Amino acid sequence: MKKINLLLLLITVFTLSLNTRLNAQEEETSSDDQPATFSLSGSVDSYFRNSFSEQAAAPGSSFADLPGFALGMANAIISYEGEKSGFVADIVFGPRGSNAVFNSVGNSSEIVNQLYVYYNVSDNFTLTLGNFNTFLGYEVISPVANFNYSTSYMFSYGPFSHTGIKADFSLSEDVSLMLAIMNQTDETEANYMGTTTFGAQLGLFGQYINYLGGEDYNQIDFTGGFDLSDSFFLGINATAASLAGDQGFAGIALYPQVTVSDSFALGLRGEYFSETDGFGALVDDGDADNFSLTITGSFTQGRFIFKPEFRIDSASQEIFDISPTKTADSLSSFLVAAIYAF
Repeated sequence: MKKINLLLLLITVFTLSLNTRLNAQEEETSSDDQPATFSLSGSVDSYFRNSFSEQAAAPGSSFADLPGFALGMANAIISYEGEKSGFVADIVFGPRGSNAVFNSVGNSSEIVNQLYVYYNVSDNFTLTLGNFNTFLGYEVISPVANFNYSTSYMFSYGPFSHTGIKADFSLSEDVSLMLAIMNQTDETEANYMGTTTFGAQLGLFGQYINYLGGEDYNQIDFTGGFDLSDSFFLGINATAASLAGDQGFAGIALYPQVTVSDSFALGLRGEYFSETDGFGALVDDGDADNFSLTITGSFTQGRFIFKPEFRIDSASQEIFDISPTKTADSLSSFLVAAIYAF
């Protein structure tokens, strides 16, 4: 804790000193004030999901796992961007939102997806303090930003959000660096556990290498993608995490996406996920792995998005409850989702 306090003190002193010099330079070059911007955005989503089995079983990944006609979430993002500083308040309601903030303790924070304040120390250096969604992984909580409506195992069992302080540096047009000191993963309100995690992200030409580490936990993650043509994009995510002892998980996923027209695109996610020593994503004891193939269509009309999706999961053990008395090592399911973004 003494090292952490000293590091925070050094960051504060450095920031104040640098900002004083930058303000003096700005007063010499320009006195014009840049207007502040207030915005309200967000999304609403709902879906129907079923499986080709007697019981409406669902894959073990997060979200989109309820049977029949089901609710996603309502998401409202209030933001204010000034010349040097601003804030983001991201509020969620509904099952998807509740699952995203599952580790909230206080009732007042059970709807807080993100809540942070940032300060632009310079054009290339930003400090952020508060709760923000994770920087690891290809997928995110909002259904608007994901091509597939259901989510991967790697995203589901990695971190969702962090509370702490982070520093973002733009080192050049194609190189960026982020460093962070945070509470234990997904602790929204405060550091109740008394443990600290450290995060880092290196961005190189649109490809990102991420690290998250803390007490008995380490995860390294690669997230990137390439435009192979004007209409064909290939996304990539690979991750590996280790806990105390031999527990851990690893996985890799490819996300090929084809733009067919201005209003329709077709995407696929192929994911291989494995865990060791009963990590808990697939089994509570021993080792297990799962391969899933998800095909999603995306129809867009203005702010409305319609997504039909078919998914096949195949595991090394019988982990899917396909009836009240039977389990199976594979599961086929489908869903249709309606999303409105504003």
